[in-house]
Amino acid sequence: MTLAAYACVEATSRGREHAEPPPLDRTGYQRDRDRIIHSSAFRRLEYKTQVFLNHEGDLFRTRLTHSLEVAQIARALARALRLNEDLTEALALAHDLGHTPFGHAGQDALGACMRKHAPQGGGFEHNLQSLRVVTTLEERYAAFNGLNLSFETREGVLKHCSRRNAEHLGEIGARFLQGGQPSLEAQITNLADAIAYNNHDIDDGLRAGLIDLEELQTVPFFAGHLDAVQRAYPAVQGRRRVAETIRRMISALIADLVAETAQRIRQSGVDSPDAVRAAPPLAAFSAPVQEQLQQLQQLLLHRLYRHPDVLRNTTKAQRLLTELFEAYHADTRLLPRAYQREDAARQPRAIADYLAGMTDRYAIREHQRLFSMRDWPVY
Repeated sequence: MTLAAYACVEATSRGREHAEPPPLDRTGYQRDRDRIIHSSAFRRLEYKTQVFLNHEGDLFRTRLTHSLEVAQIARALARALRLNEDLTEALALAHDLGHTPFGHAGQDALGACMRKHAPQGGGFEHNLQSLRVVTTLEERYAAFNGLNLSFETREGVLKHCSRRNAEHLGEIGARFLQGGQPSLEAQITNLADAIAYNNHDIDDGLRAGLIDLEELQTVPFFAGHLDAVQRAYPAVQGRRRVAETIRRMISALIADLVAETAQRIRQSGVDSPDAVRAAPPLAAFSAPVQEQLQQLQQLLLHRLYRHPDVLRNTTKAQRLLTELFEAYHADTRLLPRAYQREDAARQPRAIADYLAGMTDRYAIREHQRLFSMRDWPVY
């Protein structure tokens, strides 16, 4: 497939932080993807929460399965829009590398701890942590820290960033200070993420019994696709009916996103990746579909993400990570030596790095080791 003029290509890449010979048997963006897949942070996504805690069931999504689903959707979008599929896949696989254990509950807990102990230290943002993972924290290569990914991959990993943090990121942070957009590959990956989690959280929520079809049918977008499935397959019930409905919703969202984005690209006249960066956002859903998506997101927010069972575990997770942070901060000898800092001002960030890298189950076990007296002998 011939790539579009506005697609990222290696010939015009802004390169890597550390110069390396080009790979012999793959593209540079394929090298980025492969380095992400082989990273420790990527493997740990298997035991990090999406919505439901990892121990609640084997069929619920984790950060790893979610990342794979995002990659599949993003690749389909890239192919339809003649974008760089290798770069898009790398971005999709890397986008959650910096997520804490216990999902957004963990991020909120670490953010509060960093504001308390390092008020000038930049807080905690999972997107910024993903960039930190691939540029600094991974330890796989003798010549450099991190994975030494291409600029376009590093740029796309950083979906959000506060101005205060962007000031320290050089070229990567410039768009958050000066305005502008990332590549189209990054833009479609961000929306592939939304397609994946909206639809698959429906699946997981129904499986867990925290939402039901009657509630979902109050959202026209879901109701319309469910009705179409029932008309086409009147005998189909249960999991098969739900799966067919979600499959059709994903297909409809992809088709709408491709059509709307292609129209915006034509109207903008962009003819290079830099022209994309200087243009308004180009990847988007149509206005009617965006409105229906917002209705769906509001239902999931109030009926699933704020369900008492979910909030109960959220509260536990925040308390657990907060107590771990406070214990490590009070006595740094509890930390592995690699995370102990002589400079007290740098210690909170090292603790946040350590906690963010934990899986759900490791964090639970570590909390038990530090706080539980259950295994103490009784005399």
